[in-house]
Amino acid sequence: MNRENDGNLVECRRLTKVYRQGGLDVTALREVDLRVGTGEFLALAGPSGSGKTTLLNLMGALDTPTSGTVRVDGRALDEMSRAERAGLRLRRIGFVFQAYNLIPVLTARENVEFILELQGVDTAERRRRAVEILDEVGLEGLQDRRPHELSGGQQQRVAVARSLVARPGLVLADEPTANLDSATGSALLEMMRRMNEERQVTFVFSTHDPMVMQFARRLVHLKDGRIIDDEVQE
Repeated sequence: MNRENDGNLVECRRLTKVYRQGGLDVTALREVDLRVGTGEFLALAGPSGSGKTTLLNLMGALDTPTSGTVRVDGRALDEMSRAERAGLRLRRIGFVFQAYNLIPVLTARENVEFILELQGVDTAERRRRAVEILDEVGLEGLQDRRPHELSGGQQQRVAVARSLVARPGLVLADEPTANLDSATGSALLEMMRRMNEERQVTFVFSTHDPMVMQFARRLVHLKDGRIIDDEVQE
């Protein structure tokens, strides 16, 4: 895989992130360079505190670096206005959070539809696309259930469906299997890999789960805020 070309979906250059905690500076990332090509299925691996979630948040324009740059589709995030970054997140990037972040008073279908409503998609099209993607992730017949009526694995599938319904080019998933048993986690990863192969959606995970690392086609190891290994897996 040639990562030196200009066709990278995401490019991080010399990323450093310093947080202020308890009156002290804590460095989460130290001059990280990373390129992610279209269609990759990549895992950022490392122990807690290695910087993987921070890197994911910077790539998704959920946070800003202390120094360095992130480019998505060739555009530097620090050169965008706040509204432009919000538009990028809304239309180009899907997010799967460890805590699911579903809206408890909405049904599965309404949770998935929500992002399309923000995009201004009309009601009939929103419903059609939401039902279609819920069926695709294995939740046929469960669209009218609220989150508390679903298992953890089913809630995570709703979160994945929500991340994909707007047809993003990039999905960022933070510890997607952390709250799931091994069988449910494996099924979820199989489904996301299928989406990656069929739709060429780029997936980037943060994880310390060996199963996610095994599924990934490219594995980037972080330790103490630095990339220590970057390997393509067969």
